[in-house]
Amino acid sequence: MPSTELSPGLVVQNLPASLRLSDYKLIAFDMDSTLINIECIDEIADAVGRKAQVAAITEAAMRGEITDFKDSLRRRLALLQGVTEADLHAVKTERLRLNPGAAALVAACKQSGLKVLLVSGGFTYFASHVCELLGIDFMRSNALQIENGALTGALVQQAWGDICDGAEKRRTLLEVASLMNIRPDQCIAMGDGANDLPMMGAAGLSVAYHAKPAVREQAQVAINEGGLDRLLEVLKA
Repeated sequence: MPSTELSPGLVVQNLPASLRLSDYKLIAFDMDSTLINIECIDEIADAVGRKAQVAAITEAAMRGEITDFKDSLRRRLALLQGVTEADLHAVKTERLRLNPGAAALVAACKQSGLKVLLVSGGFTYFASHVCELLGIDFMRSNALQIENGALTGALVQQAWGDICDGAEKRRTLLEVASLMNIRPDQCIAMGDGANDLPMMGAAGLSVAYHAKPAVREQAQVAINEGGLDRLLEVLKA
């Protein structure tokens, strides 16, 4: 089925029958470059003069050229050894901003009775902050290992594992849906990179936000211009 441009920068294809926001019970968001304006790992690397090296790996992973996300993340993390907590704080306060429409979309979802999940291949240090800003219900992300006030270049092992990659994002979406006693088709998944495709494929509605070409092509809704709340042009409250 061909795609249709509903309005400038808003493209849809293969839409499900359910197009009321209240037909859904859970919305899952990627964080970096979806809910927020930056790739946190690139900005952390900038603090130690390694942004170009790290950003090149990030970009290749997001385009799907590096298929092993865990390997790419470990390679980037190794370059962050020695970054201080003060550097992390500076990124959070000076560079991290919510993307346009994030607060409006989350508020509309909550008003319609949906729970909100942030599931990120990024870091808990920033994800916790975003969850507080938006009142998000559930979160899964990677925990940076910090010793003596600086990054070790490794992650903390958590109960579910150590790296939240595409497979873990999908598993988390399905796990939360199961705990909520809802079906996968009652979930919305929103992201911008290749590692978001597994969870987007498992959800009832997939949404690409200013995404990489491969992600835009597969998503049922592609927001290519404007804010996250443009999803509300497709789903009526």
